[in-house]
Formats: sequence, structure tokens, C-alpha cells
Amino acid sequence: MLFKDEMLRCYLIGGSQDTHHDPAEFLTKVEAAMQAGITAFQYREKGTSTLSKAETLALGQQVQELAAAIQADGIHVGQKDQRIEEVLAAVGDQLTVGYSCNTAAQVAHANQLAVDYIGTGPVFPTISKDDAGSALGVDGLADFVEQSVHPVVAIGGISLDNAGATLTSGCAGLSMISMVLGADDVAGTVKKILELY
Repeated sequence: MLFKDEMLRCYLIGGSQDTHHDPAEFLTKVEAAMQAGITAFQYREKGTSTLSKAETLALGQQVQELAAAIQADGIHVGQKDQRIEEVLAAVGDQLTVGYSCNTAAQVAHANQLAVDYIGTGPVFPTISKDDAGSALGVDGLADFVEQSVHPVVAIGGISLDNAGATLTSGCAGLSMISMVLGADDVAGTVKKILELY
């Protein structure tokens, strides 16, 4: 799969913990977001998730079946996940690989790696991730965008009110959880994000 920066424009992240621990609601909202045109989706079942390992795998399989229509294949590696070098060695160029970077040192490390993009944040305070750290702000994000040799997707506390300002940093795209999965009108929210480009 050939990675393109445009894939980061409207990047949804989430799991059942983001839809009241209701896998059916989660799948319904993810499908609506896909149909509305999200450009990437990362299944992330963690934090307060109440699913067992078997339930997590089953839900992941259902998400993968939904995503098959748009031929989505990739992996995103956090700083606390498996070592990025091991992941890159295992997947080669078969999958799109993203990497979370929240400090200048992590961005510098990512610059030496064959990842496709980095995820940076939180840009603003967020309630979606307990261990997100302090907010960078748009200026801090812009510094990381300038430092990175890879395209940057912004994450953390992004809303329709601050999305336009976030894009002034030069980031390639916006990543969101509650802005979409918590929306009453998922499709309308996705369309508003895409209209910013």
C-alpha cells in the first residue's frame, strides 16, 4: 500500500471505550465515519475498555471487515508499545507505519526511521487519554512539524472550534476521538473536518 500524506487529513482513532463501552454503537459510528470519508482509522481498545482479549480481537476483525472496502492496512506504534524498530523489521513495506512522538527527542529518533508518519500531541488538553501529557499548543506542534522529516498528524483535544487553527501549524492532518465518536451527527462532523482542506 502506497502511503500518501492525504491519508492523514481526517484520522479517526477509537474503541468501544469511546462509545459508552458499547461495541455495537462503536461499529455503527465507525461505519458512518468511513462512509462520510474519513481518510484513516486506528482501532485502539485500551484505557477503560471492558472487553476481554477475545472480544477485542473479534471487534477488531469486524472493524477490519468494514475497512476492507477502502483497503486500509497499517499499524500505529505508541511510545509504550512494542519497540518501533521491531515493528518495522516485522512488517517491512507491507503496512503503513505510524509512530507517536511527543517530545523533540522522539521526533529526532523518528527522523532516523522508515516510518510513514508521526502522530504528535496532545495539541490541546484532552479527556480521551489518561496519560496524554501536557498540551503542546499550536506553536509547539508547529515546532515538531518543522523538525520532522515525516508528515505529522495532530492529536489531542482537537475540536471543530480549534481544528482550523491546528492546521496553521503545517501538520498534514487531524486525528480525533471524541470529536467524531461523541458526535450526534458523525457524518456531518467528518464532512466539516474535510471542508477545512
